Amino acid sequence: MRATLVSKNRHKAKELAVLMPGWTVEPIDVAELPEETGETFYENARAKAAFGREVDGGETWTIGEDSGVEVDGLDGRPGIRSARYAGQDVTDEENVTKLLAELAGVAGPGRRARYVSELVCLSPTGEEFRGSGTLEGRIGGERRGSEGFGYDPVFIPDGEERTVAELGDAWKARRSHRAAAAAALLKAVGSAVPAR
Repeated sequence: MRATLVSKNRHKAKELAVLMPGWTVEPIDVAELPEETGETFYENARAKAAFGREVDGGETWTIGEDSGVEVDGLDGRPGIRSARYAGQDVTDEENVTKLLAELAGVAGPGRRARYVSELVCLSPTGEEFRGSGTLEGRIGGERRGSEGFGYDPVFIPDGEERTVAELGDAWKARRSHRAAAAAALLKAVGSAVPAR
């Protein structure tokens, strides 16, 4: 099936193309995306999917995705503001720099964190399907690794000593929050859509 991902983040489109075998996932081709005004990851993902459906007139499946990292010692921040934590139109590097600065001097439970991903998919007829996923871990004290994107260079999953950026893309395809969300979404779609 063909789907449009309502995101400018080509890393996410590439990941979902791997995580959703049998689907062709391409990022939306528009100049501007709607502002994220939801109070939850789900609300933002749902709004993106609805925007994509308006743009293409229901010709394809549309996928909205919102994700981020929640840190216990920061009362759940950056949360839904993960992509713009250091401001609008900032780089991943700038967001990570701000996160590490805010966690300076914080140890133990305060560095506990989780990656969260919400996927909302609307069919050409408007039926909604949803998948959620989390990855528990902690925030390290420095950047390590070269793969992945976002907060991957400082996020250390439970049971690991390496960051997601060190563990690499193959690991992410099996274990990440987005992998869990994609699996849940495929299960939801598969239970409602007859096999072709």
